[in-house]
Amino acid sequence: MSELNQVIHSPHRLRICSMLSAVGELEFAAVRDALDVADSVVSKHVGALADAGYVKIRKEPWEGRRRTWLSLTRAGRAALVHHIEALQEIIASAQIPVPDE
Repeated sequence: MSELNQVIHSPHRLRICSMLSAVGELEFAAVRDALDVADSVVSKHVGALADAGYVKIRKEPWEGRRRTWLSLTRAGRAALVHHIEALQEIIASAQIPVPDE
């Protein structure tokens, strides 16, 4: 059985990786808004993902401010795929009785 990835397993981190897997790059604010959490929460989780080499952070100036862009790295994409496979194995092994109608 595959092992769950403890870095990705956190619900917020899993959602961040899932969002980033669907696009080339996503702005920090879009991630924050999708998660409906404070900037500090996103920063904490993105930092953990970046420390693991799963997320790349790019900052660029825009209208006098800096915008932060996030993207999933090749290692992050591979880790997400393996994590999803582990989740699917767990789900497939579930024995959930179907209630009578």
